[in-house]
Amino acid sequence: IRDRINSQAFRAHEMIADLMLFARPPTLQPERVDLAELIDTLIEELTPAAQAQGTTLEHHRPADPVKILGDRVQLAVALRALVVNSLEALGSGGQVDFQARPAAGRPPTMSAQLIIRDTGPGITAEVRQHMFDPFFSGREAGRGLGFGLSKCWRIVTDHGGQIVVDSAQGGGATFTLHLPVAQRR
Repeated sequence: IRDRINSQAFRAHEMIADLMLFARPPTLQPERVDLAELIDTLIEELTPAAQAQGTTLEHHRPADPVKILGDRVQLAVALRALVVNSLEALGSGGQVDFQARPAAGRPPTMSAQLIIRDTGPGITAEVRQHMFDPFFSGREAGRGLGFGLSKCWRIVTDHGGQIVVDSAQGGGATFTLHLPVAQRR
């Protein structure tokens, strides 16, 4: 019973911390961030969990570095939340692909794209309408706090970016994060 109490106390702490992100977002500490390095760090961190469920994490590295101006710690939190969501949607097997590139159709100095694509079950149109709302979860009760994607959305928009979701039921999901690039010095 002690373990269960500790587990629930940790969940409550996590929920309060995530709620505080919306009430008082931390001040951004912007620096030049190489998206490929950020992805590599995230893959290294999440590989044990992915391997345990038989999921492959694949990074399609860009030929040239894609650097953005952002808060490395907050961006890592946002990406981790997004990828953990993908891993949970996959359950077992499947693949999560990562790619960073200059945004198509935009001047390379204006925007970069970070694309995360999974081979999961897809996201219904109904869930896509609310997926970034705090406390919303497309999973059954007790499986999540409903903050992962809303936390990701908050951090990306605080950086002046946006998230575009493309998915169809049964067809996987693609999350494209548009972020401002770092100006060359």
